Amino acid sequence: MLNLPPLLLIGCGRMGGAMLAGWRERGLTGVIVVDPHLREAPPGAALLRAPGEIPDDFAPAAVVLATKPQEAAATLPQYARFAGGAVFVSIMAGRTIAGMTALLGGCAAVVRAMPNTPAAVRQGFTVACAGAGVTEPQRALADSLLAATGEVAWVEEEALLDPVTAVSGGGPAYVFLLAEVLEAAARDQGIPPDLARRMARATVAGSGALLGASTEDAATLRKNVTSPKGTTERALAVLMAEEAWPALMSRAIRAATERSRELAG
Repeated sequence: MLNLPPLLLIGCGRMGGAMLAGWRERGLTGVIVVDPHLREAPPGAALLRAPGEIPDDFAPAAVVLATKPQEAAATLPQYARFAGGAVFVSIMAGRTIAGMTALLGGCAAVVRAMPNTPAAVRQGFTVACAGAGVTEPQRALADSLLAATGEVAWVEEEALLDPVTAVSGGGPAYVFLLAEVLEAAARDQGIPPDLARRMARATVAGSGALLGASTEDAATLRKNVTSPKGTTERALAVLMAEEAWPALMSRAIRAATERSRELAG
C-alpha cells in the first residue's frame, strides 16, 4: 500500500491514466488531476480543468508531468509555485531536467522518467534519472510512484534517456508491428484471417512470456527454436541478412534517439 500525501497529476492520457490506475490499486487516494480534455473525473481522483482551480492550500508531495512534451513551455510555469516542496516527476519524452528546471524555477527538484505502455497491465518498464536537487526521500517517492506500473531502473547519466526512449519507450510499437506483419504474412500464405490474427498474437505474447520467465538470453532462446537446416533457419537467413532486420532496427533506434534529442529544443 502507498501511504503518501496528496499528489498532482498533470495530464491523464493513456500513460497518465495507467499510472493513476496503478496508484489506485495500491490504495493511494487524494490525487488531483488537471486535464482540460477529460469528460469526467477518473476513479479515485478529483478532476480540475486548469491549474488556476487548484486550491491555494494544496501541497502535493509530487507533481507528475504526463502532458505532451510540445506543451511543456506553456504548461510547466503554471506549476512553479510547487517548486521547493514537491518533487516533479516527468514522463515527457525528450524534455531535459535542465529545461524543465528553467521552466519551473531554479529550486525545482526534477526526476525525468521514461515508462512504456505495458504499464497499462502493470508490466511496464521505466528508466528514471534524478536531477541534482532531488533528495533521497523524493527519489524514493518517485520510485514508488513509477513502480506501481512495473519495473523501474535508475541511471545517473541523463543522456541515456534518449536511447531509452527509443528502445523501451517505443519498443512496444515495434513488437506490435511484429505481430501485425506476422499476421499479414500468414494471410499471404493462405491462412484464414481470424486464425492468422490469433496465431500471430499468441505467438508474440507467448514468446514474450517465455523470454520474461527464462534465465537464458534472447539469442539462446532464438537458437533453441532454430533447427539446423530447418524452416526457421531458412526464415532467419532472410531476416538476419546484411541490411535486413538487425540493420533496420539499429537505424530505427538511431532515428528515434535523434528525435528524442530534438524534443528537448
